[in-house]
Amino acid sequence: MTAVEAGAIAPAIAQDGQGAAMRWLERQIETLIFLSRWLLAPFYLGLIVSLILLLVHFFRQLVEFIVHVRTASEADVTLGVLALIDITFTANLVIIVIYSGYENFVSRIDTGEGDKPDWMAKVDFGGLKQKLMTSIVAISAIQVLKAFMNLDKNVDSTVLSWLVGIHVLFLGSLTALAIVDRLEALSGDQNEVKEK
Repeated sequence: MTAVEAGAIAPAIAQDGQGAAMRWLERQIETLIFLSRWLLAPFYLGLIVSLILLLVHFFRQLVEFIVHVRTASEADVTLGVLALIDITFTANLVIIVIYSGYENFVSRIDTGEGDKPDWMAKVDFGGLKQKLMTSIVAISAIQVLKAFMNLDKNVDSTVLSWLVGIHVLFLGSLTALAIVDRLEALSGDQNEVKEK
């Protein structure tokens, strides 16, 4: 090997070493980013704690409802049931966020197939948004219904107007989200047909 050939090979080896170092650094950064999804796990554990607190609140409301049901008016019974439904919908919302969020962003939940809800493996991020908005609209509807049930107790018309306005806003958001999801699905179907 001549000195000229050796001089040409040395920079190539140095450059290849630099390239290998950059690839190693890139791989380390990507691994760190990939593993950072586990930082979400404590959030989901915190939501489990909030679910337990909702359960405590539900039972407190239930006991209070049972104690007063004998002397309650029909409207008060309806309001008591609506309060329990409201808490249940909120708990459903928390469960949807825990399951779907964990499955979509952290890791697959592998508990065997025996007791796994059907929707769990089928809810993607778009489906999660849809379920969240549906739950929020249902909770909002219950709040509006409770306010209407209390009209005889001098509910402030401004508060009632705000409740109805916010509910309509949630309904509009849900409708817009459904339209966008439908258009995306149609666009995806058309792209599949074009590829065939």
